[in-house]
Amino acid sequence: MWTEAHGLPKASPRLFATFSLLLLLGLAALPAAANPLSAVVGVRAEVPPDARTAGTLGTEREGGGVVISDDGLVLTIGYLILEAVQAEIQLQDGVTIPAEIVAYDYDTGFGLLRPATPLNVAPIELGDSDDLPAQTQVLVAGPDGPSPAMVVSRREFAGYWEYLLDSAIFTAPPYRSFGGAALIGADGRLLGIGSLIVGDALTEGGQFPGNMFVPISLLEPIMEDLMRQGRAGGPAKPWLGLFTEEVRGRVFINRVSPDGPAASAGITQNDIIVAVQGEPVSTLADFYRKVWALGSAGIDVPLTILKGDNGFREVSVKSGDRYDYLKLNPTY
Repeated sequence: MWTEAHGLPKASPRLFATFSLLLLLGLAALPAAANPLSAVVGVRAEVPPDARTAGTLGTEREGGGVVISDDGLVLTIGYLILEAVQAEIQLQDGVTIPAEIVAYDYDTGFGLLRPATPLNVAPIELGDSDDLPAQTQVLVAGPDGPSPAMVVSRREFAGYWEYLLDSAIFTAPPYRSFGGAALIGADGRLLGIGSLIVGDALTEGGQFPGNMFVPISLLEPIMEDLMRQGRAGGPAKPWLGLFTEEVRGRVFINRVSPDGPAASAGITQNDIIVAVQGEPVSTLADFYRKVWALGSAGIDVPLTILKGDNGFREVSVKSGDRYDYLKLNPTY
């Protein structure tokens, strides 16, 4: 139960339930053309076994998406379609339509699909996720239908795969089919796209399960680039090919991408990253920002590494562009 100990008002559960019921009933009563829930669709993708992400994300992926334009453009979470060779959109009546992968943006995590034939689905309007504080009641909608939720925190999120959001949206209770789910506000507008289920939605490191959503306000600045070239514009960030974890003020390496830049430099699993260009790092976010501040993909990244009983080593990693490493669909 949500209580004052969790940083939420005592009356929140009752008010939340009442608000959520009214919101659900209100949206359900709208005609299809005006109902934002009608824009929610399913997304399926097939990925070849030799894809870089096949081992971690699988070769058959399913999740949600939402129609955001009159011509049927579907916004989803990018990992569902990453390295896919085939994709399809599933409408709420069960009809499936082949889709072209239009774009994938690693920095935000967004992915875009275009249906091969018209969907005849009214698009959802985009909201303003910058103006979305904690304790805001919302709806999460995906393959499992709509479900009431609450924004429980807005904070930085650092993913172990060299990924960073400055102000991710965290909601509770957890929604099972989170990948590509739509986060919808009381005004019926789209506020975010579902990415993860987490155990610390309320405070970092705490015990409070929920979901993490990518804020929709990150889409507009890159939308033109995504439509034109399939990814965000500007220089690519330096990529090292590391999967890291933050433990007690240290950045541990859990896994190294085969044939990636770090592997080529001799960095291995269980190494500890101590510093970047002589500057100490203690969190994933700090590590990423220090690396990215050095320049664009292709630069040399000087790291201080602790290799177990072998002591400290100075390692220079020739960074790469993760888009070159991934086996991406040639359509984007």
